[in-house]
Amino acid sequence: MPLSDLLDARRPHRADAARNFDAILTAARAEFTDNGTDAALDDIARRAGVGPATLYRNFATRGDLIEAVYVAEVASLCQDATRLAAEEEPWPALVAWVRHFITYMGTKRILLDALDRGTGAFRACRDALYEYGEPLLTRAQESGEARGDLTIDDVLRFIVGVTGAPSGSDEQRERILDMAVAGIAAPPLS
Repeated sequence: MPLSDLLDARRPHRADAARNFDAILTAARAEFTDNGTDAALDDIARRAGVGPATLYRNFATRGDLIEAVYVAEVASLCQDATRLAAEEEPWPALVAWVRHFITYMGTKRILLDALDRGTGAFRACRDALYEYGEPLLTRAQESGEARGDLTIDDVLRFIVGVTGAPSGSDEQRERILDMAVAGIAAPPLS
């Protein structure tokens, strides 16, 4: 099932209810980033400007809310891949997406740790990242700018490995990002 379908299946049809749903997702994303996935659900409801009953009507459990936030984040990464493929040359598109993915992974690792990785939603997210990342890699390989021996699985596993260790500073994070990008680049012709 496409990621947009996973969210759309849960999103209420009435405009006011859909706004509340989206507000809860936005508030949960911010609250989880600020305070971890154990953040009080009442604080998320308050931040969203809704009552606790509205939050629970949309998300019966904390796990449901965490999963929905994760799906929304991955859907955003997929939309970004589509936009970059349409607007950028092959190598800059791949680099921008990889950098976005690395930044996302660094800030959203807490969601991954709290997710049930055996769910259909988690598998759909993983599959979507492969589906949307593959064309970016292929285009960069065909242009001769990305290593031809890599698969999207190689790239995503490499990125996940790079983001596994927290960086000591913004400068160190940028150096690590540069190293990751250099590891994907095709060697210069001699």
